Amino acid sequence: MSESVNLPALGESVTEGTVTRWLKNVGDRVEVDEPLLEVSTDKVDTEIPSPIAGVIEAILVQEDETVEVGTPLVTIGDGSAAAPAAAPVVEAPAPVEAPAPVAAPAPVAAPVAAPAPVAAPVAAPAPVVAPAPLFTPAPVFAPAPVAAPVVAPVAAPAAEPAVSRGSHAGTSGYVTPIVRKLANEAGVDLSSVLGTGVGGRIRKEDIVLAQASAGAGTAAAAAPAVEVSALRGTTQPMSRLRKVVAERAVISMQSSAQLTTVVEVDVTRVAILRDKVKGEFLTKTGNKLSFLPFFALAAAEALQANPIINATIDGDTIVYPSQENISIAVDTERGLLTPVVRNAGELDLAGFAAQIADLAQRTRDNKLKPDELSGGTFTLTNTGSRGALFDTPVVFLPQSAILGTGVVYKKPLVVTTDGLDAIAIRSTVFLALSYDHRIIDGADASRFLVTMKQRLEAGAFEANLGI
Repeated sequence: MSESVNLPALGESVTEGTVTRWLKNVGDRVEVDEPLLEVSTDKVDTEIPSPIAGVIEAILVQEDETVEVGTPLVTIGDGSAAAPAAAPVVEAPAPVEAPAPVAAPAPVAAPVAAPAPVAAPVAAPAPVVAPAPLFTPAPVFAPAPVAAPVVAPVAAPAAEPAVSRGSHAGTSGYVTPIVRKLANEAGVDLSSVLGTGVGGRIRKEDIVLAQASAGAGTAAAAAPAVEVSALRGTTQPMSRLRKVVAERAVISMQSSAQLTTVVEVDVTRVAILRDKVKGEFLTKTGNKLSFLPFFALAAAEALQANPIINATIDGDTIVYPSQENISIAVDTERGLLTPVVRNAGELDLAGFAAQIADLAQRTRDNKLKPDELSGGTFTLTNTGSRGALFDTPVVFLPQSAILGTGVVYKKPLVVTTDGLDAIAIRSTVFLALSYDHRIIDGADASRFLVTMKQRLEAGAFEANLGI
C-alpha cells in the first residue's frame, strides 16, 4: 500500500516552499525520520524527513519547483509499485547473454597466445642492447675533463680576489673588512651590491638597503596565491534565499529612511580580560570566548536603556517590545541568514557564547527550525570577522536598527593619565549603527552607541562571565 508525503508547515506565515534537492531516488529505501529532500522557503532552507519507512515509488515534485504547504511531494510504499518497471530491465539483458557463441571465438584467443614465438624473437634482440652502442659513446661523457678546466679557471679568479685581497667584490668597488663582515652576517652577496661611496666603495648603508630589498622580495614571493573561483565566466540562477534577501533589501531601502552613525571604541580592557580568562572559559563552557559576546551583552544593555533602537513601526504607532531578541547575522554558502538569540537581556557572556556558537553551527549545517529565524527586534552583524573596519549595514524591516562591529585591531592612541596625555598602543573597534530615521534620530543613535562605548571601555565584565 502506497502513502504520499506532503509538504509540511515550515513555520509561522510560511505558505509555500521550493524543492531544491532530492536526497533519494525512485526505488531507494527510506527509514522513518531519514531525510528525503531539501526545501527552501522565504525564512529557511531545511531538510524534510520521511514520516514513514518504505520504498520511494514516485517523485511528484521536481527540483526548483515551488508548491503550497500540503502538496504531495512523493509516494512511499512497499516497492511493489516500482517493481514492474524494474523487472523488464532485468529480463531484457538476458537475451543479450544468450548468444554464448560469443565465447566460441576462444580460438581467436588461442592463436593470440600461440604467437609466443613472437615473444621469443623479441627477447632475442637482447643482443641489440648488449652491444650497448648507446653506452659506448661514454667518450661523450669522458670529455668531462674539458668541462672541468673551463669551470675551474672561471671560479678560481672570482673567488681569489674576494678571499685573498678582501678589498673588492666583483665590480662593486672597494670593500672594508667591517662591511664584508656585515654582508656575511646579513647574507648579502657583495657581487650584487652597487657601491654608493667614493670610487664605487660599498658602504654599510648599501648592505642594509640590499638586505631590505631581499627581504621585501622574499615577502612578496611568500604571499599566498589568490584562488580563481570556478564561478568566473559562468551564469547561475539566483537561489530562492538570494531572491528573498534581494526583495526584502529593496523593499526595506525604499520603505524606510536609513542612515548610519559610527563611533570608535577602545576595547583594550576587554582584550586584556579576554586573554586572561579565555582558557578557563573554554574549559568550563566548551565554547571559545570571542569579542562578539562582549558586543552582544553591551548591545542588549544599551537596548534596555534606549528602547527606541529596539522599537518597530505599526502604521502611525511605535511599538516598544518588552524583550530584546537579537538576530545574529551568519554567513553561509547559501547566503546570509539571521537566527535569533531570544531574551538577550537576560544572558551573561557564557549564555551569549553558547547560543551564538550553537545557532551559527546549525545555520551552516542547515539544521535550523524556521521559527528560529523570526521574531528578532534588533540585528548584530560582525563585519570584522572578515577583516573590515566597518560598513553601513542595511536595516531589514520590520526592525528599525542594525549594529555592525568591525575588526578589533591595535593602533596608537592618545590616552590621558593623571591629567597628562601620552601615546599608547590600544585595541580598538568601530561600531556602526544603521537605523530607520522615521523614528530614530541621530541623537538617539549616538546615545545608544555612547552607552555601548562607555560599557566596553570600562571593561568591567568579570561579574558577567558566567563561569
